[in-house]
Amino acid sequence: MRVGEALLDLLFPPKCPFCQRLLHDPRAPLCPNCQASLPWLTGRAGERRVDFTQGCWSPLAYQAQVREAVQRYKFAPAPAYGRPFGLLMAQCARDQGVEAELVTWAPLSKKRRRKRGFDQGELLARTVGECLALPVLPLLEKSRHTVPQSSLPDGAARRANALGAYSLLPGRRIEGGRVLLVDDVVTSGATLSECARLLCQGGAKQVLCLTLAQAGEGGDKLENNRNNG
Repeated sequence: MRVGEALLDLLFPPKCPFCQRLLHDPRAPLCPNCQASLPWLTGRAGERRVDFTQGCWSPLAYQAQVREAVQRYKFAPAPAYGRPFGLLMAQCARDQGVEAELVTWAPLSKKRRRKRGFDQGELLARTVGECLALPVLPLLEKSRHTVPQSSLPDGAARRANALGAYSLLPGRRIEGGRVLLVDDVVTSGATLSECARLLCQGGAKQVLCLTLAQAGEGGDKLENNRNNG
């Protein structure tokens, strides 16, 4: 650990992003209680089909504390959460055998990035790339401002909202290879699908997706099973 990081940890002790308790180990992405109690998705439960991709993998279901933590990350805002979330995502990629040559992310619009002060997908991607020893490259831009996907009622509305909202950055070409596309949450997969379509048009051989959490399908089933148990 660098001296500057150690000093920051002393002045501002890191907290678990999910329960906000102080972390005894500042290098850990979460506390032991949350490690034991969060809605982890393992094996096939952590995989989601997304058009134009080889699949999307997520370590967590988007419910309860996970949902609250993601909301704090984006809207409190709490950009420091990007590192622990990225660590969990990188471990998920290792556990699921996800292999790629480079990492990119589904970007925010310029308007939303200015308002928020950071791009949550970029912070996640940079930590994932660091952990997996992969280059992280901006390949996409959001060329049309849209309403938040979470505000829309169904997959059809989300697909319509995402269609045409992204484009490849000018002059960017991907010469074959496998691209790991990062975002915070997958629900219908509309955003990831549109971004993956563009990456394939830009020369990517394959696109694989990685998110912190998945909503709907596996996530909802897990929550329903717990509520009924």
